Amino acid sequence: EVQLVESGGGLVQTGGSLTLSCTASVFSFDDYAIGWFRQAPGKEREGISCISNNDGSTYVADSVKGRFTISRDNAKNTVNLQMDSLKPEDTAVYYCAVGKTMICRVVSQDYDHWGQGTQVTVSS
Repeated sequence: EVQLVESGGGLVQTGGSLTLSCTASVFSFDDYAIGWFRQAPGKEREGISCISNNDGSTYVADSVKGRFTISRDNAKNTVNLQMDSLKPEDTAVYYCAVGKTMICRVVSQDYDHWGQGTQVTVSS
């Protein structure tokens, strides 16, 4: 059974940084895209970033562009999301997910394994 574990969430002040990590057990990221999504209370899930191992392509949503960076360490089977210059509107539960293919797109339907989520809270 595929298990994804997110870590690195927490409480941070506006302008601070956090690094989220997504690690898989009994599974290799090598052949799949990995995506990061977030969901704030009362809001729809938002796809914010993804990375493909096929060609190294990445995507970052406009809402976080210039502040968030995605990277992967295949040797550790881990994908990281570096989040800088955090804002209160970044407060949400963040989820990583494994894509059905290598294609990097932040469309929920393209992903079929999800982590349990990690809370990120940015105080003003």
